[in-house]
Amino acid sequence: MKNNRLQKTYRHDISLLQQNTNNLKIQIMKKIILFLAMVMGFTFTYAQKNNVRLARDKASNDGKPDFKGARDAIKLALQDSTTKNQAETWYVAGLIGNKQSDIEYKKAILNTKFDTLTKGKALIESYDYFVQAAKLDMMPDAKGKVKPRFINDIKLILKDYYNTQQHLLGYGVYQFYNSDYNGAVKTFDAYLEIPTLPFMNNEIKTDSMYQKVKYYAGVCASKAKMHEKALKYFGSLKETKYNPLGVYSSLSEEYLDAKDSINYLKIIKDAIVKFPDQPWYLQNLINYYIRSNKAKDALTYLDEAIGRDPSNGEYYYTKGQLYMSIENFEDAYKSLAKAIEILPKNADVYAEAGRSYFNKAVKMSVETNKIKDMSLAKKEEAKVVEVFKQAIPFYKKAIELKPNNVEYLTPLKQLYYRLQMDSDYDAINKKIKELQK
Repeated sequence: MKNNRLQKTYRHDISLLQQNTNNLKIQIMKKIILFLAMVMGFTFTYAQKNNVRLARDKASNDGKPDFKGARDAIKLALQDSTTKNQAETWYVAGLIGNKQSDIEYKKAILNTKFDTLTKGKALIESYDYFVQAAKLDMMPDAKGKVKPRFINDIKLILKDYYNTQQHLLGYGVYQFYNSDYNGAVKTFDAYLEIPTLPFMNNEIKTDSMYQKVKYYAGVCASKAKMHEKALKYFGSLKETKYNPLGVYSSLSEEYLDAKDSINYLKIIKDAIVKFPDQPWYLQNLINYYIRSNKAKDALTYLDEAIGRDPSNGEYYYTKGQLYMSIENFEDAYKSLAKAIEILPKNADVYAEAGRSYFNKAVKMSVETNKIKDMSLAKKEEAKVVEVFKQAIPFYKKAIELKPNNVEYLTPLKQLYYRLQMDSDYDAINKKIKELQK
């Protein structure tokens, strides 16, 4: 009995010993795993920080900088969670492009061959990195304190980008003249943004050059079909003294492209009042109403245009065409007669006067064909013939000024046919066929 009890006690002690041993092994393994994780984490973090240092070293090597190697190294650091949110990583990324741009700039100063495109791309790349670096550098630490390390250096570099014309400004102009409008917008955006960056503390005072760049940024945005951005730039210039004629015309064209008739009419009517001596705005408003098939509105503004410049024959010519579009042939001829008086050598005006009589006669003929009383219809037809005849001298004068214009010859041929002027018809028909060979 006693032996059995001893055996049970022994087995129990053995079991406890094994359990304690297993627990100890588990604790040791956990510590080893934790230690290895700490070592690996430290090693990986060290590797990424080393990439930042490596990138700086490769780019700053004055003898033979390795920009590709520098970018490859910093790319890894920018992607890793341990370094991608550190201001130093982005700052060093900015230094790479800055260094490459600086090398090309020094070549230009020394009048040696340099690469404008390489310089410009590096400049824009570094600008984007520096802006992000500044944001991170100005963030408070865990204690809520801001301890910037790179901001002063970044400010000096960005001021140089802004003030030195060969940098952002020069690259934007290069892109503009090479029709890279999307690129030019990005470059001019950077130039215009620098004085407004929070960390610049309003230290850069803008001048007329700033407004000029803003205008050309709008022009580039317009050409790149970035209409909202173009409207933003032109709109911000509207109340300034910079190139008001260009700004208002650009705004009107942007609204027209955007099919924003409300703002288009508002801006162009404002311009008509603001620049009464500039006919462009009034002429474009008239053209807008013509294209919109609003002849009466167009005629109203044409009368205003004529009041401002009564010696402009083109206004009377256009007015005559508008009257014809609403089949007011009497007023059409009166306007065209005035245009002929002012523009006696303009073949188009004579042809248009001939067309006013031609179209009037055609309309009369249509109405005459509806008359059932043959005697009355014959009298009306005689009137139609006389109106057709009135068109002939105007077409002949147009052809005298432009002998080979088929657009003038064709309606005259139709008149000769209608009026049974056979010999004249044969002659003009022969001439048209010769011109069309």
